[in-house]
Amino acid sequence: MSNILEVHKVVKTYGNYTALNEVSLTVPKGSIYGLLGPNGAGKTSLIRIINQITLPDNGTILLDGEKLQPKHIQSIGYLPEERGLYKSMKVGEQCLYLAQMKGLSKAEAKKQLEYWFDKLDIKGWWNKKIEELSKGMAQKIQFVVTVLHQPKLLIFDEPFSGFDPVNANLIKDEILELRDKGATIIFSTHRMESVEELCDHIALIHKSNKLIEGKLNDVKREYRSNTFEIGILTDNVEGLMYDLTQKFQVNPAHFKSLNNELKLEINLGTATSNELLHVLTQRGQVTHFVEKIPSVNDIFIQSVSQ
Repeated sequence: MSNILEVHKVVKTYGNYTALNEVSLTVPKGSIYGLLGPNGAGKTSLIRIINQITLPDNGTILLDGEKLQPKHIQSIGYLPEERGLYKSMKVGEQCLYLAQMKGLSKAEAKKQLEYWFDKLDIKGWWNKKIEELSKGMAQKIQFVVTVLHQPKLLIFDEPFSGFDPVNANLIKDEILELRDKGATIIFSTHRMESVEELCDHIALIHKSNKLIEGKLNDVKREYRSNTFEIGILTDNVEGLMYDLTQKFQVNPAHFKSLNNELKLEINLGTATSNELLHVLTQRGQVTHFVEKIPSVNDIFIQSVSQ
């Protein structure tokens, strides 16, 4: 898979403050790429550089194999966290204006807007002013303005902010469809459950440095601890615990279930899951047996804490 975006040792400083310290990233074509990090990590600085709002102090950026140039603005769609619609302007008039700024003719802009307004069921909003809309309604308009010129790279910064669960799912489905149609998406958010659902690649930036980058599943494999949650019904807890502690590291576990079973968290060490199952089935009825796969949230907290 070739890369749509390559960031090579980008540096950005503001006075004595370093926002990005030789950060390098590669964003594969056709991926949804999660750009993660706590507040102040440097994510927004990098996004602004990719959008040519600011320039790097050092380093290079390639878009689809070419050094980033002003002409590439039309190949990028950017949904900022702080929305930028004109509140007193009518929705349709504003959308046409912004679409033409992205290089569409008025006729093509109208065609694309009709498609999106119909698809998102917002046809009745054309003559409304932005200030008349709720935050979620305005979000839909901002989303349309971001995608209607069919850019090959989309950058969404907290795209679900302001949406109720129904509309958040609607936009999530649209993002997946855009990916399936060939767009590449950089997705910046603090909602780790959204990263789990949508992203196939992630990068984590902390204190201006990149800590992690790779396929999400590969990153999870790197952080897995060979630990299982188990639930077991047994009439001999003492005997079970003796057998388990001879081979494994055992701790209490806390998970929801419908049974009143013994709940344990067991680290296998160098043993196998089959060996653990053998011990368990000799002593009782296994009701729960799940490997603890690290979540994005777990990885985020562990990496930033370290």
